[in-house]
Amino acid sequence: MRKDPEQKNRCCRNDARDCEEASGGGMTRRDFLKTAGMGTVAVAAAGQLAPETAAAQEELRPEEMARITLTVNGRRHRLLVEPRWTLLFVLREKLGLTGTKVGCERGECGSCTVLIDDLPRYACLTLAVEAEGHAVTTLEGLLDGEELGPVQQAFFEEDGYQCGYCTPGQIMAVEGLLRARPRPDLAEIRRGVSGNLCRCGAYPNIFRAAQRAAELKRGRGGES
Repeated sequence: MRKDPEQKNRCCRNDARDCEEASGGGMTRRDFLKTAGMGTVAVAAAGQLAPETAAAQEELRPEEMARITLTVNGRRHRLLVEPRWTLLFVLREKLGLTGTKVGCERGECGSCTVLIDDLPRYACLTLAVEAEGHAVTTLEGLLDGEELGPVQQAFFEEDGYQCGYCTPGQIMAVEGLLRARPRPDLAEIRRGVSGNLCRCGAYPNIFRAAQRAAELKRGRGGES
């Protein structure tokens, strides 16, 4: 496409003026416009990044401490914890509740099972900060003073253990099952403890202990 002669002349005059301004040591109009444009983009970008930077500063780093309140076995505990600490770690190392056992620490064995709002949960897969505002029950919380709770007593009567390492988690799983299903059948019991592994293979005794625990709890009016 051929340019209009007048347009071409205007372009030549503008280029000449830019050359004259540049030769005089000053900034050309074209350079000025480029610089101004870059400044505008920088300001706009800063405006967009500022909220994100502020939000990032509000995020808690893994190594920083957070103040939380945990309700465990009916008692409130005010604690300083790292956000990455698991509930298992805090229960054992900070509160001294060692009835909750350390097993695989990756949600496979069930040794660390506790109740959170009456539901069985793996303490190794639960962050302590996630448990704030919820009721946590551990093996120690099933005791009635120095007396065993119904599920604990049933495991003792039915010899629902061998080495005993998985027993706390098994007891908590059965306790959670019975709080939801006071009269479970065998299939429900098997499902209820399916997330808890017994390497000794004491499952028949564990199933009988769960059935006996249901009887004991009904005899005590459903007490835990």
